[in-house]
Amino acid sequence: MKVLVEADGGSRGNPGPAGYGAVVRDARTGEVLAERKGFIGVATNNVAEYQGLIAGLRAAVELGADEAEVRMDSKLVVEQMSGRWKIKHPSMQPLAQEARGIAGQIGSVLYNWVAREQNKHADRLANEAMDGEAEPGESPGWTGATGDPTRFYLLRHGQTQLSVERRYSGRGDHPLTEAGQQMAEQAAARLSKVDDIAAVVTSPLARATQTAQAVANATGAELVTHQGLIETDFGAWEGLTFAEASERDPEIHRRWLYDTSVAPPDGESFDVVHRRVRKARDEIIARFGGGTIVVVSHVTPIKTLLRMALDVGPSLLFRLHLDLASLSVAEFYPDGHASVRLVNDTSYLNA
Repeated sequence: MKVLVEADGGSRGNPGPAGYGAVVRDARTGEVLAERKGFIGVATNNVAEYQGLIAGLRAAVELGADEAEVRMDSKLVVEQMSGRWKIKHPSMQPLAQEARGIAGQIGSVLYNWVAREQNKHADRLANEAMDGEAEPGESPGWTGATGDPTRFYLLRHGQTQLSVERRYSGRGDHPLTEAGQQMAEQAAARLSKVDDIAAVVTSPLARATQTAQAVANATGAELVTHQGLIETDFGAWEGLTFAEASERDPEIHRRWLYDTSVAPPDGESFDVVHRRVRKARDEIIARFGGGTIVVVSHVTPIKTLLRMALDVGPSLLFRLHLDLASLSVAEFYPDGHASVRLVNDTSYLNA
C-alpha cells in the first residue's frame, strides 16, 4: 500500500513552545488514514519538523505501508533526509537517524518539498498541539509520550475444541470447552483486581463473547461488541490443520507463512486484518480515550495491536506466541506514542 505523509512542526520563539502535526493519506484516493499531533516542550522549528516527520512515518508503518511519499514545507528536512545536505547540528542528528530507521521499515520512501499552502492540514495539527500544550507541571516521561494513555488489557479467549485439535479457527463460531470456560473465569478473577475498567470490548465470535462475559460479570464493566476485533478469515483453510492446509494449497501456504499480503483462498490477508484492527483501535480510543479497557479477541488481532504499540514490522506476527486466555497490556498515547507493559501472561491459570 502506498501512502502520502504530510508533516509539519513549529516553534513559537524558535526556540520556544513547540509542536508537530502529521497526516497520512491513501496515495490513490487521498483519504485520511491517520492524524498525529503532539506538544514537545521548548524546541526549535527544525526539531519540531523532524518530530512531525517521525510521527508521520510511525503512523505509516502502523498502517502497513510499503511505499510512502513524504511532503513537507521544510526544505532543510527534505534535503537532509534525501541525503543531499549534511546534518551538522547535534540536536537533529539523532532525530534524522530515528526517522531513517522507521523509514527502513516501510521500504520505499520519497521526500518532496511543498509550499506551505499545500501543507495546511499538518500545519493546523501542529498549531493545535501548541495551543493545547501540556498542563502546568506536566512534562513528558522518558519515552517522550504526553497526555493520558488509553490502556488496553488484551485477553485472548479460552480453549475451544478446534484449539485442542490445533486447527485453523477464524470466522467459525466455536464455543468454549469446559476447560475454556474455566480459563475465562480465572482470567476474569485476575482482571477483577484492576481498578476503573471503563468497558470490556469483545469480538462478536462466541469463544470471545463467552470469555468477555465472564470478565464483565467479575468487574461490573460495560460489555461492548466490536466487529473489527474478529479473527482473521482463513477462508478455505477454516477447520484444517497446518499439514492439511499445506497439502491443499502448498504454494499459497508457503508464501502466506512469510508474506502478510498473501491471503488464504477465499480469506483475508494479515495486511487487511492490520487495517481493520487499526480502525477498531482508533474507534475504541475515540470512545474510551484516556481510560482502561479490556479487549477480548483472538491471536491475530491481539498480535496486531501489540505490533502497533511496539512500532515494529509484520515479522512479529510470525515470531510472537500467545497462549489461550493469556493477557498482554499496551498503552496508546494521544500524541502517537505507545508502550507495552506485559505480554502473554498466564500466571493466573491453574495447571
